[in-house]
Amino acid sequence: MELTTLWFIIIAFLWIGYFALEGFDFGVGALLPVLARNDTERRVMINTIGPVWDGNEVWVLVAGGATFAAFPEWYATLFSGFYLPLLLILVALIVRGLAFEYRHKKADAQWQANWDRAIIVGSVLPAFLWGVAFANIVRGVPIDADFEVTGTVLDLLNPYALLGGAVTLALFTTHGAMFVALKTVGDIRHRARALAIRSGLVAALLAVVFMGWTQAMTGSTWSAVAFVVAALALLGGLAAASRGREGWAFTGTFVTIALAVAGLFLALFPDVMPSSTDVAHSLTTTNAAATPYTLTVMSWVALAFTPIVLLYQSWSYWVFRKRIGTHHIPDPAPEPASAP
Repeated sequence: MELTTLWFIIIAFLWIGYFALEGFDFGVGALLPVLARNDTERRVMINTIGPVWDGNEVWVLVAGGATFAAFPEWYATLFSGFYLPLLLILVALIVRGLAFEYRHKKADAQWQANWDRAIIVGSVLPAFLWGVAFANIVRGVPIDADFEVTGTVLDLLNPYALLGGAVTLALFTTHGAMFVALKTVGDIRHRARALAIRSGLVAALLAVVFMGWTQAMTGSTWSAVAFVVAALALLGGLAAASRGREGWAFTGTFVTIALAVAGLFLALFPDVMPSSTDVAHSLTTTNAAATPYTLTVMSWVALAFTPIVLLYQSWSYWVFRKRIGTHHIPDPAPEPASAP
């Protein structure tokens, strides 16, 4: 296997890991105003992802760094042409991270409500914009002979890309509801499971339309297989949720997101960023790649450190595997009395 193909697979794996893991983080944050009926339940929901959300975000950092090192031309074209949506995603992720850290710093209802809004917006916006961005990458954008995107931001808001954003938002919301049902006890668990089934049906409809559109536009045999299995996994997850099997239900949405993203990369290959202006201007795994020496060094580094990262993250999920409920949430500490 050529090193360029190997690194395309590695980058695809990193994005699959990011969306399958960070996806339920986004879903939990987006569902705060829907599932939680009071502050205690909001704290329960936030605590389900509290130990893992920052580890999940590492995947996107590594994916971006790997793209920069392995395919610098792809990185340059992507981040210059998609500057505004990627900037909005970055700002949303920063604000959401601050909200997780600062929400509990002050026992004031308005203070906590403001940070809750930051969590909601910081979850919904990236969940939608990542779908818009990846749909445009697969569909192709106007790229000239200098590998520069010549379109505007409005060109990115085409019907196919907007459908892609709706799909990722719906899938992540369902994924998040499944995770809350898996990680909680009591009434919130049952409400999360019921909501996951309802939102999952909407996600299934949108995903089938989007994957069919993708397959008709630029798909291959392998992408078709990935899309079909992804759809079956989602239906299986919804069936498991209806029977109260939250573990299998969450596995179903996890596999759905993983295979859907894999299908997009399979439909994209060997391009990494197609040009809608002229196919000769498309970026491929060959003309966008770094030197063979760079790819070789990167391969050895990835071989050495990837197992360590995977083992550590698996261990963290195992440590925090137990369910939580409202009875685990202590009363908020009173505000310290002011000095006379």
